[in-house]
Amino acid sequence: MKKIKKIKIKINGKFSSINENLSLSIFLKQLKIPLKKVAIELNQEIIDKNKTYKIKLKKNDKIEIVHFIGGG
Repeated sequence: MKKIKKIKIKINGKFSSINENLSLSIFLKQLKIPLKKVAIELNQEIIDKNKTYKIKLKKNDKIEIVHFIGGG
């Protein structure tokens, strides 16, 4: 049985250990992040939400997720 390699990334300032070769899209689904209500920054670059499935997370990636809050 093949052992799954783990990598460390930083998400909103906290370290997290994830499976290697995980896509950003799958990672966000695991966290139950509603894509329509957030902005995503990967290594200080805003990410197009339509391309999250193409992005493979790498060791030491830094993700910032900002939630939009409605109000008046």
